[in-house]
Amino acid sequence: MAKQYATPGVYIEEKSAFSNSVVAVGTAIPAFIGHTERAAAGKRDLTNTPMRITSLVEYLSYFGGAPKTTFNVDAEGDNYTVSVDAGNYMLFRSLQMFYANGGGTCYIVSVGGYNDDVSPKTLVGTENGGGITALLKEQEPTLLVVPDAISLEEGDCGTVQQAMLKHCGADTRSRFAILDVWNGNESRSMLDDDVVTCAREAYGNNFLDFGAAYYPWLKATVVQADEFDYTNVANLEGFVELLNKEVDDNVAAGFVKAEKGELIKAEIAKMADADANVTAVHNIMKAVSPVYNDVLGQMRDMLNVLPPSGAVAGLYSLVDSTVGVFKAPANVSVSSVTGPTVNISATEQEDLNLPLSGKAINAIRPFVGKGTLVWGARTLDGNSQDWRYINVRRTMIMLEQSVKFACEPFVFRPNDANTWIAVKSMIGSFLRSQWQAGALVGATEDQAFQVEVGLGTTMTPQDILDGYMKVSVKVAISRPAEFIVITFQQKMPGGAE
Repeated sequence: MAKQYATPGVYIEEKSAFSNSVVAVGTAIPAFIGHTERAAAGKRDLTNTPMRITSLVEYLSYFGGAPKTTFNVDAEGDNYTVSVDAGNYMLFRSLQMFYANGGGTCYIVSVGGYNDDVSPKTLVGTENGGGITALLKEQEPTLLVVPDAISLEEGDCGTVQQAMLKHCGADTRSRFAILDVWNGNESRSMLDDDVVTCAREAYGNNFLDFGAAYYPWLKATVVQADEFDYTNVANLEGFVELLNKEVDDNVAAGFVKAEKGELIKAEIAKMADADANVTAVHNIMKAVSPVYNDVLGQMRDMLNVLPPSGAVAGLYSLVDSTVGVFKAPANVSVSSVTGPTVNISATEQEDLNLPLSGKAINAIRPFVGKGTLVWGARTLDGNSQDWRYINVRRTMIMLEQSVKFACEPFVFRPNDANTWIAVKSMIGSFLRSQWQAGALVGATEDQAFQVEVGLGTTMTPQDILDGYMKVSVKVAISRPAEFIVITFQQKMPGGAE
């Protein structure tokens, strides 16, 4: 109804020239859950509070740096082994891989510090409402990554990963989980403890189309040797004994004079002195001891063995920003790696990609002249014609959420033809733009998408009486060319085709 005026004069009325529009929601905003050095913004405690960041520098200001992992150096004669003692938390290193591979905005949920044990209860938040549960209050995250899950025992890791799938597929239906294979740094075997077979069992059977898994782990380069010194050795007494033996052997072989050997031993003795200048002793030992350098190198190599979920989340972000969510996040190079921990052949990948159970595991493989590539684009629901491809599920999530938010202003509007036309036009315009961008396939709009709403098409008179406005949207989402088959045959010279 036009507004009635009582006072003579000139009045201006503005009319909207354009209808409401659908804005595409973000598609590659992961939430990382795990342990951090600290969790504070000033005096505010950020533990179990989702925090939005846009860079690694911002992460460092709120959550601190890498954990100080300690190692055991065990010697038997001339041989020695290096093993992790404590403190090998995965979140920080995975975040480094995320940003090294094209990541941007993400959320961090710190469930505890580096002195706290990794627990499925804290990661999921079953008791304190933190961890995964804390993300129920956030709207923006679209990916879920829990790198610290692989630090748990196998059964507990499976519990967390099933909770991730449930969170994405049931609790929110707007997110996608990126899963690691427990002990995925190991090669496959024909035994019952095969890492891939065990992982498939651990993932369960529910909400499989809302997650994807990757194998094997990566040999990264984000950890540098200069991050370590002898204070990272837990059993320092054994390490000192090993270094002294190296000096004695070199003196006995004539490689080092006795006087110099005593000077080196004096520096080695300082390693047990809490008041010694760590940097000075460390630099001297690096200059004179091959064993010392080798131990530090092994420490670096061990910490550079990382689960792939952080890097893959970065690649999702990279592909989405450069092409679109409709492009399969595969046949893309992983940065900051020297290769996967296990080399997989084309034959070995067959079971990963097409298992009888349908629980496809996406391979990460090295290729000559190309580097290390993600060579798989399937969800864990590989037997489903609808949801076997990652980009199909993620594109559908984007379309559903975008249309959902755009339709909210129409709640409580009159359920009549004017509203139906406005909604249909708004959704149709959005899908047309997605079709033109390549997300939908079809020679014409009718082949790419259909939008229906109205009495007699999607609703009955009873629906209107009950307050329902039902909209039917059908889309033909772009699918990847996973298998390209090129057929050759010989042609007779001069003959007919």
